[in-house]
Amino acid sequence: METTYAPARRRLPPVPRAADDPQLQQEAAQAFVTRLRAAAGDFAAAAGAPTAVVTEAVPPARHRRSRCRVVLRNAAGAETDVTFLGPAGSPGTVLRAVFDVPIQRWLAAGGPRDPRWLRTDTDSADGVAVDLTAWLAGA
Repeated sequence: METTYAPARRRLPPVPRAADDPQLQQEAAQAFVTRLRAAAGDFAAAAGAPTAVVTEAVPPARHRRSRCRVVLRNAAGAETDVTFLGPAGSPGTVLRAVFDVPIQRWLAAGGPRDPRWLRTDTDSADGVAVDLTAWLAGA
C-alpha cells in the first residue's frame, strides 16, 4: 500500500505589478515626453503659427502634475511662450495620459485666457500657466 501526500505549498515572492516596475515607468515617462516633443508641428498648426518648439515636457506623477511649455513663433518673428498644466496621476497612468490633444484644442480655440483656468506658475515665462484640466471641465 502506497501513501501519497499532498505537495507542500511553496512560498514565492509576490509578482510585481506592471505599474510598479521602475523600468516600465521610465519607459512610459520617456514615451510621454517624446509624444509631446513630436507634437510641436501640430501645436504650431493649431495656433496658426509657422513654428513651435516644446521647451519643457514633464510627465505626470503622484506628486506632480504634467507640464508642457510651448514656444510659438508667428510669421513676424514674435514669440509666444505658453505653459500648460495637466493632471497628476500615479506613475502607472503615464501611458494613458493624453496631453497633446487638449493643448491643440486650446490653441485652435484661440488661446482663451479665462481666470477660471489660469494658475500662478513661477516657472512660466509670464508667471501664469493654463490649467487644461479646468479648461476641459469648463469647455
